[in-house]
Parts: sequence; structure tokens; C-alpha cells
Amino acid sequence: MNNFMDWLQNTVMPPMAKVGNNKYLVSIRNGLVLTLPAIISGSIFLILGNIPIPAWTNLIKPYMNMISVAVNGSFSIISLLAAIGIGFELAKALGIDAISGAGLSTMAFVIVSFDDKFKLDTNNFSSSGLFTAIITAMISVTIFNFFIKKNIIIKLPEGVPTAVSNSFVSLLPGFAILLLFWFIRMPLNIDINQVIQAIFHPLLFAMNTLPGILVYTFLVSILWVCGIHGDMTLEGIADPIFLQFLASNATAFAHHQPLPYATAAGFSSLMVNVGGTGATITLVVLMLFSKSKTYRDLGRVAFPGAMFEINEPVIFGFPIVMNPLTMIPFIVIPLILATGSYLLITMGLMRAPLAMVPWTMPPIIGPLMATGWDWRAAVWSAIELVLAGGMYYPFFKVAEKQMLAKEKSQDAEAAKAAAESGTEVEGATQA
Repeated sequence: MNNFMDWLQNTVMPPMAKVGNNKYLVSIRNGLVLTLPAIISGSIFLILGNIPIPAWTNLIKPYMNMISVAVNGSFSIISLLAAIGIGFELAKALGIDAISGAGLSTMAFVIVSFDDKFKLDTNNFSSSGLFTAIITAMISVTIFNFFIKKNIIIKLPEGVPTAVSNSFVSLLPGFAILLLFWFIRMPLNIDINQVIQAIFHPLLFAMNTLPGILVYTFLVSILWVCGIHGDMTLEGIADPIFLQFLASNATAFAHHQPLPYATAAGFSSLMVNVGGTGATITLVVLMLFSKSKTYRDLGRVAFPGAMFEINEPVIFGFPIVMNPLTMIPFIVIPLILATGSYLLITMGLMRAPLAMVPWTMPPIIGPLMATGWDWRAAVWSAIELVLAGGMYYPFFKVAEKQMLAKEKSQDAEAAKAAAESGTEVEGATQA
């Protein structure tokens, strides 16, 4: 086990830490945050429009077309928002004007969204164009950065307002970006969106399969064991996929069609990571009733956060990081929960996620809302808590036994030190 832990620390951690800190991946992760207000707002309308209460359904039936405008108007622009956000974040990371980076990225994305009849195809602005938005944003900002670093720019005299000066700085790289993407899309007649979708199709397919989601779940857990924020490290790669799945599910649900993706955004955060990555809320509950004072105190501190999926106090305080005893259930439990959730969804026994719910939503409530009020998701979430608690229990009892022995030893040492201190004081008084 020690050799395995050494291998994780020396072999796995360094490259994954580099991935997590890569400017381009971090910019994708941060840039996609710009899409969340639109997705969450649209999801609220989607959830409210489908509350399974007859009285409510009859009340809002005349207004369903109006409600659908809010759903379609938010979900249908997530790729456009992604191009803006990623362009802004990447330009900021590279130390160049962020607003110009966002504008040039948006221009490039719009150019490649024209069809063969020279009309703007706004369908690309929805989830189907998400990878195109990412690629065009990265290429545009990279070109922008190249022009600035090589000083191929137009400089205005000092005293000119900054906004005006920056617009001229971006003029030459802007023209180069426009020329490049226009030439590819029009004279060469290459549909970049279709090409990029074809390239990423295997990855999209894999992430919606049981083996694919299990590999992703395993990587997240193993990174946490190594002390690396697994979810955040892989967000730049996984989030565009899961968000695309979610938008497709939301659109299908709004049109009363089968949901195409089981592993949409919310699957991992709400149906696998119940109470935090590794389902650690159940470990916190076990600590609350522990015989060990150390664990009881840690449980009281960690429980409020665990209710809202925040489990760093447990991961670093128990600890789970680099702990051979707890790493076994921490890795195995999410794999079991992911398998159960996936099978229930694909067998039609539970609805897939279709609405964006904040990852901090408590267990039971979060899956219920994310699936559009599917009560079976809430029941499964409760069952998951029981399963996770049962699997953590034997490992926790071993850790508890070790902690009790440690506390007993510490108490004995403290008592001995106190006795010796009292003897010294008595001797000094007699002298």
C-alpha cells in the first residue's frame, strides 16, 4: 500500500497538477461560468413549468408558450456566452486586454456559424456549438496574444482614452482573425462546427456510457486522495460535455421527447457525490455519533458544510488525503453509486438530469429538482446515503479504534505530566 501511495504522489500528482493549472483549461472552466446564470435561470422556468401538481399544471397551462420562451431563450445561447466568457478569461490569463479578447472570440464564433446559403445559423449558438465556441475562442485569443507580443499593433499617442487605444491595438489582430475564419468558412466552404463535432463525437459518446463515466468518477476520486481538487482539475475537460448533455436534455424535455443523455450535468455532482465527493456526508454522520471526542468535534464542524456538498474539512481533517484506510471506500463508493444511477436512468426507472441545479444543493432535494421533480430520484438519493454509510462503517470503526487508542495514550501522558508537575511543585514548597 505504501508503494501505491508513493506511486500516486510521485507519478500521478505532478502531471495532473499541471493539467489543473493549465491556463487554457482554467480559462475554459472559468469562462463557462458565464453560461451558468442563463442555464440556471432557464432551468428555474423549466422546473416551475413542470411541477407535477394538477392544480398548478392547470393554472399555468395557458402560459406554457410564454414559459418556453424563457427556457429556449436561455439554453439557446450558451455557446455564444461560452465564446465571450472563455475569450475574456483566456485574454486575462495571458495578460492582454480581456474585453478585446472576448469581442474577437465572439466575432470568430459568429463567422463560423454562417451556413452554405450565407445566412447565420443560430442553432450553433445552443449546446451543439459549445466545442466550436471553445476552439474559436482559444485560437482567436492566441492570435491576439501573438500580435501583441510581436508588437504588430497600432499604437495611439498617450492621452488617448484607454478604451479607444485598446480598440486600435486589437485592430490588426482582429482583421487577421476575421480573415482566417472567413477564409475557412466561405472560400474553402468548411463547416468548422461539423468538423469539430465529428472530432469530439467519440469523447461525447464515451462520457455518456457506463465505462466512460466510471473512468471519470475514478479519476476525480483518485485526485482527491492525492490532495488535488479532482472535480476542479477535470472541469475544463468535462464541463463542456456535461453542459451540452444538459442543454440537450432540457430541450428534449420541453418538447416532450425522450432524454438522450444519462450523464448530463448534475449526474456526478448530485447523484454520485451525495454530500460531497465520495459521499462523505455519511462519514460525517458516523463521526457525530463516534466514541472518539476528536471525531465528534470534527463531525460537528464538518456537518453544516457537508449538508451543502462541501467536504474539504473531512477530506483534509479526517483525513482522507493519503490515508490508505479511507481511500478504499472513498474511491469505491462513488463507482458503485455512479453504476446504480446510470443503470436506473438507462432502464427508465429514474429520469436523467434536465435542469441546472447548484451543486451545493443538499442530497435528496438536489436530485429531485434536477430531474424535474422525479420523486424516484429523491428516493434513490436517500438509498445512496444508506448504502454509502453502510460501506463507510467498517472502515470508520477501524479508524475510530485507532483514534481512541491515541486519545487514551495522550490522556495518560497528560496525566503523567500533570502528576510530575505536581510533585515538582510540592518538592519546591518543602525546600
